[in-house]
Amino acid sequence: MITCDVTINNNVGLHARPATFFIQKANSYKCSIWVEKDDRRVNAKSLLGVLSLGIVQGMSVTLIADGTDEQAALDGLSALVASGFQE
Repeated sequence: MITCDVTINNNVGLHARPATFFIQKANSYKCSIWVEKDDRRVNAKSLLGVLSLGIVQGMSVTLIADGTDEQAALDGLSALVASGFQE
């Protein structure tokens, strides 16, 4: 299991459209992936779960991956966040 902290920098945070991009990317990996904010942890492959965190611009979250492709998953999701979700 590995973790990575990322800061959401796009203007609207993780609302429906960027969250959808995030979920699609997470689902492309075999490992289990979670997003953790404060004391809440949700499945990164669940749109409702990610949206329920209410992540807005400037917030930092922790990505957690566990499985065979965990490093690739965190690298890919971190790159997506850094790109501003291609918006």
